[in-house]
Amino acid sequence: MKLLFVSLGCDKNLVDTEHMLSRLVKHDFVLTDDENEADVIVVNTCCFISDAMEESINTLIELGQLKETGNLKTLVACGCLAQRYADDIRREIPEVDAIVGTNSYDEIVEAINNSLSGDNREYIKSLEGLPDNSEGRFVTTGGHYAHLKIAEGCDKHCTYCVIPSIRGNYRSIPMEEIIAEASKLAAGGVSELILVAQETTLYGTDLYGKKALPELLNKLSEIDGIHWIRLQYCYPEEITEEIIDVMASNPKVCHYIDMPIQHCDDEILGRMGRKTNEADIRNIVKALREKMPDICIRTTLICGFPGETEEAFEKLLKFIEDMKFDRLGSFPYSRQENTPAAEFDNQIPEEVKLSRVDEVMQLQQQISMEVNENFIGKEMEVFIVGEIPEDGVFVARSFRDAPDVDGFVFINSDRELVSGEYVKVLITGAHEYDLVGELL
Repeated sequence: MKLLFVSLGCDKNLVDTEHMLSRLVKHDFVLTDDENEADVIVVNTCCFISDAMEESINTLIELGQLKETGNLKTLVACGCLAQRYADDIRREIPEVDAIVGTNSYDEIVEAINNSLSGDNREYIKSLEGLPDNSEGRFVTTGGHYAHLKIAEGCDKHCTYCVIPSIRGNYRSIPMEEIIAEASKLAAGGVSELILVAQETTLYGTDLYGKKALPELLNKLSEIDGIHWIRLQYCYPEEITEEIIDVMASNPKVCHYIDMPIQHCDDEILGRMGRKTNEADIRNIVKALREKMPDICIRTTLICGFPGETEEAFEKLLKFIEDMKFDRLGSFPYSRQENTPAAEFDNQIPEEVKLSRVDEVMQLQQQISMEVNENFIGKEMEVFIVGEIPEDGVFVARSFRDAPDVDGFVFINSDRELVSGEYVKVLITGAHEYDLVGELL
C-alpha cells in the first residue's frame, strides 16, 4: 500500500509523525509524495491557532477528494485537531475514515488496517501515560539533526491556550528512554539534538521530584557523535541557575535558548495566566547574558490580547528596544473556544492585531540587522545544511540558528562542502536575518 503522510503544526507534532512513520514502514507501507498514487493518506493535524486549524481542515477536505480522482482508499486524521474535534470531523468531513488522538498515535497501524477492512473508528484514549515509542523513529529532517521530545502535555493552563485539553497534563519521558532514543539517532548520523516539549524546563519534576534538565543535558552530551544540543520552549520562570550553569559550561550545549514570554505588561501577563512579570523577564535575560555573553535568545510575543491598550502596546515596543532579543516572532492573538480568554471583555479587532504584529516585526527587523552586523569580522563554527549550486554558495546554520525558524549563514567556498559537516567561517557580511561568510 502506498502511503502519503502530511505533518502539520509544530516540531513536537513532527516527532509524533516520525514515530508513526517508523511503525508504518516496518509494516510494509511504501512512502510516496505523489498524492494521486497514494492508497492511504494520514494527516497529522494542528489546531493551536485559528490559521493552523483552518489549514488542517482544508487539507483534509482537499485530500479527501482523491477518493474520486485518485487511488485513495483511506484518509486518517490524527493529532491535535483530531483529539479536540473528533465528533465535528466525523460529522463535517465524512471523507475522513479513521480518527487518531494525540495520545494514541502508537495505534496508527491498527487504525489504517481496520479502516481498509471497512472498520472505521476513533482511537482516542485518556490523556494519561505516554504512547509506546519502542518502534523507533523515521527521521524526516535530512538525517543530520533531529528534534528530541522530552515531555508531553502542560500544567500551565494559560488563559489563551488549549494545549492542556488536547495534550494532557505534563508528563516527562523517562530519562533512560530519551538517552536510548538519542543514542539511536546519533548512531544514524544525527549530530544536533533539538530538545522540545510544551515546556522543556520542567523536565523530570513529575518523575524525579526535581528539575532534571541539567542532568539530562549532561548525559546527552556524553553520547558519541552528538555535537550540538539546542534548547527550545523554556519558560522564563523555570530557568534556574543550574540550567544556566550547564549551558555555560557544557561545550556541546548551544548558547541558544528559545524562551517564549508572550508580553511584558504586567496586567496583560496576569490576564494571560503567565507566571512572570516584566521585572522577572528582565532579570532572567540579564542572568543569561552575564553567564553567556554570546547567547542567542529567541522569544515569541502575542499582539492584541484582550485588553491590550495602546499604552500597553507602546510599553511592549519600548521593552523590545531595551531587550534587543536576537530572534523574535510575533503573532496575533487567536481566540480559541473553551478558553478563559475567549470570554474576556475588550477583544481587539483583527485589523488592530495585525497592525501591531507588523509594527513589532518591523522594529525587530531593525534590531536583528544591528545584532547581525556585530558579527562581521568574527569567526563562527557552522553546520552545513545544503548548497545553492547556481550561485556557487553553501548554506549553513550557526549555533544561533534553529532550523525552520531562524536564519542561515551563506558561505563562499572553493572547496566542496557536505551537508552535516561542521566548518569554521569568517563572517564578512550581514542581512536582517542572515549572515555571509567565507570558509577558513
